[in-house]
Amino acid sequence: MRKVVIGAARTGWAKAALIVGALALAGVAVATVQGPAPAAGVQKVRFGGDRAETRVVIDLDRAAVGKLIGDGAAASRVVVGLPNVTVSGDLQGAGHGLVDRWVIDEAAGGARLSLDLSSKAVVKRRFLLPPADGATAFRYVIDLAAADPASAGASVMRPTTVSTPAKPATLKLKKTIVIDAGHGGKDPGSAGANTNEKDVTLAAAKALKAKLEKSGRFIVVLTRDTDTFIPLESRVQIARRSDADLFISLHADSGPDVGTRGASVYTLSEKGAERAARVLEKDDWLMKASLPGRDRAVGQILLDLSQRATKNRSAAFAETLLEKVGDETVLLRRSHRDAGFIVLLAPDVPAVLLEMGFMTNAEDEKLLKSPAGRERLMNAVASSIETYFAAQTRISAR
Repeated sequence: MRKVVIGAARTGWAKAALIVGALALAGVAVATVQGPAPAAGVQKVRFGGDRAETRVVIDLDRAAVGKLIGDGAAASRVVVGLPNVTVSGDLQGAGHGLVDRWVIDEAAGGARLSLDLSSKAVVKRRFLLPPADGATAFRYVIDLAAADPASAGASVMRPTTVSTPAKPATLKLKKTIVIDAGHGGKDPGSAGANTNEKDVTLAAAKALKAKLEKSGRFIVVLTRDTDTFIPLESRVQIARRSDADLFISLHADSGPDVGTRGASVYTLSEKGAERAARVLEKDDWLMKASLPGRDRAVGQILLDLSQRATKNRSAAFAETLLEKVGDETVLLRRSHRDAGFIVLLAPDVPAVLLEMGFMTNAEDEKLLKSPAGRERLMNAVASSIETYFAAQTRISAR
């Protein structure tokens, strides 16, 4: 991918070279500066596991480790100090598994995480994980185990060293899938003989949502659930604000030849990747470099690296998607295509646009208009999503 560097003054290039070298060696952005290290910021708090074993994951924009406040004995409340971590006001919410509620507030020298537990538990291990698979967030992990595993209905985690996390496959962290039903409202999309594209995409999106939620492994967000018009840029915003792990936009094609039929999948093209920087900056989405002064050249390099990793994940999912969808419907001869569609521009969310068939073809329209046909097709899409994340879990485990 060609790198686009903004503000390539001599000092900008020097900083950029420093970051590229550090990323190549360590896989993370590191800068040598004088004085104390900049504070880390909390991006989000996630949970996995159950009432026997619960994992708490704090995503940070910089490396930071916590300090357990207390003797580590079984307790109904766990407090962890987070030196050199900043928060803007209190962050809090409902927990999961052993955790009823959590809050991160300001404390002397940084922040403090408080976990109110549903039953007594012990902290089994704490460790810091670097960014993985092209991501930018560090993950500070806290593993809790029920003090009385028999009452929790499961055994505790096996003891292990602090530097060795539990296998990711044992976690039950849900992935967030954003489904975009193409067109809507004043934008009908392609017209078939008996229906419009906006209607079949909405029906398909609802069918896919129901299938994924039934598995219990996913959080599903629809960009629209009624016949309303949603601007294209807003659909990308929904994906990023939902902290999506995958974005899939559903469409149906059209063409001058009524004999042309088949599904295809689009991922972001090289030109589309270059276009993303302009769109992101306009809406103040340009990734901020984790360096004093937020140098724009460095920010652009980090954006480029994020896009590269995201494009690779998008392409991997596209191949899995085509394999599954091809079992249920005809595929175009060149079924994996690339384009600069706006809905594919989020630099940090793997995204595909699925053309489910041609509205101008009688057979494809019949398939997409039929509830049974849509269900078979969306079952294939759901299967591809599960297969994709299962593969990602195996890669992370290795």
